[in-house]
Amino acid sequence: MQILTALGWALLISGSFFCFVGSIGLIRLPDFYSRVHAAGIVDSLGAILILLGLMTQTQDPIVIIKLMFILFFMMLTGPTAVHALARAANLTDKETKVVNH
Repeated sequence: MQILTALGWALLISGSFFCFVGSIGLIRLPDFYSRVHAAGIVDSLGAILILLGLMTQTQDPIVIIKLMFILFFMMLTGPTAVHALARAANLTDKETKVVNH
């Protein structure tokens, strides 16, 4: 039981660290595409680790199932939203470059 608790805390702390690093990346990175990468990859990984850590901290099966649904939803929608945002920005950049010439 203590091993499971320690694993849960390790996942929670590492997930918090990744979310913190992703937040710093949003502030410090130079261009839009780098910032989207920080938001899409690092923050998604941080949220996934936090949810996995929360799963190890509870004994209630219904809570674990709900957390698994949230995890599945985040893994499905997070990268898709970041891809759509980057694609829209890329298409907009191409259209403005063509218009300016």
